[in-house]
Amino acid sequence: METPCSPRLTLTALPDVPIVGRGDDLVAITLAGLARANVVLEDGDVLAITSKIISRAEGRFADLAEVEVSARAEEIAAEVDGDPRLVELVLRESVAISRMRRNALIVRHRLGFILANAGIDRSNLAAPPGFAEPVLLLPEDPDASARRIRDELHARTGADVALVVTDSGNRPFRMGSIGLAIGLAGLPALHDQRGGTDLFGHTLQWTITGFADQVAIAADLVAGQGDEGRPIVHLRGLTFSPAEDRASALVRDPAGDLYA
Repeated sequence: METPCSPRLTLTALPDVPIVGRGDDLVAITLAGLARANVVLEDGDVLAITSKIISRAEGRFADLAEVEVSARAEEIAAEVDGDPRLVELVLRESVAISRMRRNALIVRHRLGFILANAGIDRSNLAAPPGFAEPVLLLPEDPDASARRIRDELHARTGADVALVVTDSGNRPFRMGSIGLAIGLAGLPALHDQRGGTDLFGHTLQWTITGFADQVAIAADLVAGQGDEGRPIVHLRGLTFSPAEDRASALVRDPAGDLYA
């Protein structure tokens, strides 16, 4: 892989992106946002799209009012002082519990990522009619979603771009949430620099950077995580070799993870 480092990287949060609902055309919404920002897609551009608008477009809503709670969810909810219905959904979206304590339930999501509450969200939902207490799940397959959007963008514009699906998450021993890549298409998940050299000619033996996560973090700086309403970010200036990786390549093997 070519080095993704660049002395100049341009990030543009697309303006006036509407609230996305179930069935909306994300490609049309993206192209309209690019037009408003006076950006014409070029080969090598990257788009970072928040998982939330993908989930909304794909109808990944659940209604807490309709959740049947298991005995296990009741037990865990009592321990974490949480809503048993939400805990039940978290368990359904997860393969293992990493940590739990009062007001905290950290799990290994079925996609492999370690997330609080399995990434289930209650904010900025725009749920369809008929949902009494809506929550939003992560996309069923964020990599597949990224590939669909990327392929359709290419079909409509001719530009060979890459996609990163982002979410927010926390890290062990560090305060504050940051952007994370949970889906990708057209770019490598990792930048393996082992075998290269540093400034003094020493061979790099351990250096592997989370390239897709770095894209997500950079995009998060202009997208925000609150009421900014900027869920799509255009990046230009990165250099990389196109790849067909999956975001799961960013996940450390649980056998070698000291914090899972």
